[in-house]
Amino acid sequence: MSRIAGTGRYLPARVLTNHDLERMVDTSDAWIVERTGIRERRIAADGEHTSDMAAAAAREALASAGLSARDLDLILVATVTPDMPLPATAMFVQQKIGARNDCPGFDLSAACAGFIYGLAVADQFVRGGAARHVLVVGVELLSRVLDWTDRSTCVLFGDGAGAVVVSPALGDGRGILSTTLYADGSLAPALCIPAGGSVEPATAATVAARRHFVRMEGSQIFKFAVRALAQATRTAIERAGVTPEEIEHVVPHQANLRILAAVAERCGIPWERFHLNIDRYGNTSSASVPIALDEAMREGRIRPGALVAMCALGGGIAWGGAVVRM
Repeated sequence: MSRIAGTGRYLPARVLTNHDLERMVDTSDAWIVERTGIRERRIAADGEHTSDMAAAAAREALASAGLSARDLDLILVATVTPDMPLPATAMFVQQKIGARNDCPGFDLSAACAGFIYGLAVADQFVRGGAARHVLVVGVELLSRVLDWTDRSTCVLFGDGAGAVVVSPALGDGRGILSTTLYADGSLAPALCIPAGGSVEPATAATVAARRHFVRMEGSQIFKFAVRALAQATRTAIERAGVTPEEIEHVVPHQANLRILAAVAERCGIPWERFHLNIDRYGNTSSASVPIALDEAMREGRIRPGALVAMCALGGGIAWGGAVVRM
């Protein structure tokens, strides 16, 4: 079995409030809060890159685990906003944190579910003995792929990074008890960035048409997310051999308060066990679960040995869940 040996996070200093957005698009603080629960979000500074944020979170996670970057056997970076299409952002993270030059690394693209996917992959590497210490980073610089004239998307997202180190379990019962991963490609058009790939290579026309920004069918995603997140969470709990009543904490993807309230009801887990920071950071996609986990750990709300469920859903549509005894 593997365990989460350390956690870390990074959030840019700049805060963008709902009142700031009122001056940019046709929206209001009340409209945003009522529909999402978001009040503010963090925005990366000019010259700040995805790999910079990932490296900062990684350093915190390594320090928390009592390890150095040279102890790492694998680097996984979950992101849909890489530094560049080629090479993987993991290559830049390797260099920035001082990992060995022969330490392998690659990126995962599962949008908001990226961290759960990365955790599952790291768990298999450690369980199978192919690696001892795996760095998993969820990081997004979404502010640079948002259409700041589209209130249906620009009010939702923020920038940030969260990281964990996955290492062998110590035999004390603490560790990753289960992970569940799912995908439904038929819903891919509901949340995507249409241009910039091989289907629509970048041209003056695609840039002028704002095709390089996030597009989302919010109502379609909302309905699917409630069912899928509840299913993934319940399945992860069942596979872990525990009951919903035993789950002490839930660290969900910070997408929408109304979605999460419905998930809590369907899973039969009290709302007060959910760790939420969406009001302060918005939706940071693959970074949201590890950011919330690190906050809860460092503030002492989640203590060693606690039973924690995690869940996330994003573009693809990709989703998943996990149960971990911290």
